[in-house]
Amino acid sequence: MSMQKAIPFLLMVMSFALPSMAADTSHVVVSYNKVVTDPSKGVNAYSRWTRFPGNEVPIRKIMLYVKFGCPDSMRCADWDYSDRIVLKQRAGSSRTALNYTIAQMLTPYGGAFSKGWHFQWQVDLTDLSLILRDSVEIEYIHSGYEENKDRGWKIQLDFAFIKGPAVAQPLAFHPVYNAAFQYGSASAPIEKELSPYRFRPTAKSTTARLYVLQTGHGMDSLGCGEFCKRYREIWWNNKLVRKTNIWKECGDNPLYPQAGTWPFDRANWCPGYLNQPEITDQPLLTNQENVVDLQMEPYQTSDRNVIENIFAYLVEYGSPVSATDASLEEVIVPSTTDIYRRQNPACSNPVIVIKNNGAAPLTSCQIRYGTKGFPTQVYKWKGDLAFNQTAQVTLPGTINFTSGLNAFTVSLELPNGRKDGYPADNKQLSYFESVPVHEGRMVIQFKTNNRPADNSYSIKNALGEIVFERALGTLQKDSIYNDTVRLQPGCYRFEVQDTAHNGLEFWYAVKAGRGLCRILNTKGQALQHFDSDFGSQVNYAFMVSSDSTQWSKPVSEVSVGLFPTMTKGKVVLDYFSNEPQDPLVQIVADGGDNAVIEEHQYHQLKAASFQYDLSYRPPQRYYLKVFVKDKLVFNKRIRVVARMPE
Repeated sequence: MSMQKAIPFLLMVMSFALPSMAADTSHVVVSYNKVVTDPSKGVNAYSRWTRFPGNEVPIRKIMLYVKFGCPDSMRCADWDYSDRIVLKQRAGSSRTALNYTIAQMLTPYGGAFSKGWHFQWQVDLTDLSLILRDSVEIEYIHSGYEENKDRGWKIQLDFAFIKGPAVAQPLAFHPVYNAAFQYGSASAPIEKELSPYRFRPTAKSTTARLYVLQTGHGMDSLGCGEFCKRYREIWWNNKLVRKTNIWKECGDNPLYPQAGTWPFDRANWCPGYLNQPEITDQPLLTNQENVVDLQMEPYQTSDRNVIENIFAYLVEYGSPVSATDASLEEVIVPSTTDIYRRQNPACSNPVIVIKNNGAAPLTSCQIRYGTKGFPTQVYKWKGDLAFNQTAQVTLPGTINFTSGLNAFTVSLELPNGRKDGYPADNKQLSYFESVPVHEGRMVIQFKTNNRPADNSYSIKNALGEIVFERALGTLQKDSIYNDTVRLQPGCYRFEVQDTAHNGLEFWYAVKAGRGLCRILNTKGQALQHFDSDFGSQVNYAFMVSSDSTQWSKPVSEVSVGLFPTMTKGKVVLDYFSNEPQDPLVQIVADGGDNAVIEEHQYHQLKAASFQYDLSYRPPQRYYLKVFVKDKLVFNKRIRVVARMPE
């Protein structure tokens, strides 16, 4: 393991990977260059002492950015493990172990990621500001039993501290639950472990905020706890205040495709996901005991491995500092932020998140927005946001751009028609890439798989109106559609929907087969390829122009597909290129010396399908790699099995 020192630095030297923040932002970065499992224990901990801002520094907001990549000398790890980022202890006269889980990372299936791959997630840690101070020991705990020594993760934790007055003063911090709890045991019911938490607030506290991270793991005969939906209740002073299904849909995961069962919905998590806290605010009973209680849906199982990870903290706050205070939390569209890849790039309808930080409900504000170098637009928002609530706002109009990288600015004005109590967090700058520009005549080439009832595709204009559609239920199985469409100049979005949330291809659904989708020009050249393993949907924004000098060139990348990837031996490779190429195909045994067991050289190839039969090989994992001009352009795992699952 090799780590860099924690490095504080200003946003001005950060790359475009981070969203624009207030100028007075400091970063503390902890890097782990090689994170691997310890199969003998099931966990492997990586600790580091670092220094956060002291108590004398006013903190407005804290964001944590978690970036994953493949280690320099290894490939990315394979499995979806539950990892934790822990505040182990703080420096002081008595170093009492804290072991507070401050964030929970669910690792992706990384078997298909190539060198240079990386992805970044983010979570707001502002509610933990009382403990994220001074000299601290941060521990990254990686779980799992993967025995291969040639794979792991390169991980960077970036704590961003935005200086400024707190929205409301945090006055007390209470750890409530901080463990993995066995769920469904008749002899040791979870209700006894999740005992009510009782406390007396400080004299100045007015509100209590419950901060909960929870995920389900293990699998009994009903799929619990990972693959079953169970509810959790929050009781506050003997009153039910919240009921939540511990469940998350994964087909729209922005990190796709992955190697494993990434589209499967799970108990409040997905592979490749930084868990987001559930926040519940409640007024405090002053000068007396308050009680908070988490209760799980009654359930019994004989499987001892059904687990609920629950990390819950309670923070006491004073009254909001300002009566009127709105903030711009995020620019979702347009953006280059990794977690918003499915919505970007875009050419219309910017999407932002606003928040009410004031004591009075936020009922209106003026939003000014536009791309730098172009005129701004103004939108008057109306709603009803209580303190600490957020709203996602879709703004009207097109998004102007020049070719390449652009800067989009948004500012909030006149909340409730008044002066903002803290205007420093009312503006953001978001960098974004321009959308492609095409001519008005193009061809949608769509090949269905064996389950076409799940699929539909359409083109919508900037107003959301459908201008072309193949509706759900109209497609035939294993058929090729070549739809020529004619569009007027303007902004459009091509959408593919899959109601089964497993795309046109999913290795686990072998009988469903494989479909494909691409957009061609009238010469038969690909303008855009779409990965068939897309989960729930495809979104592709583009402009149509009558000016041929603006048209985007046909794609230079080749398109390669492989199916099935779980097989008794036979696989089919689909290849498509706009220009003749000389691709080299290698099939490599996984593990050991990664020996090349087959090699196929093709010449002047544009489009073809090839079948390979590995039934002569022992059941194990293999990788099929495609090289064009000595560059690896495709790398996918094949699992040869003796018997296919039912």
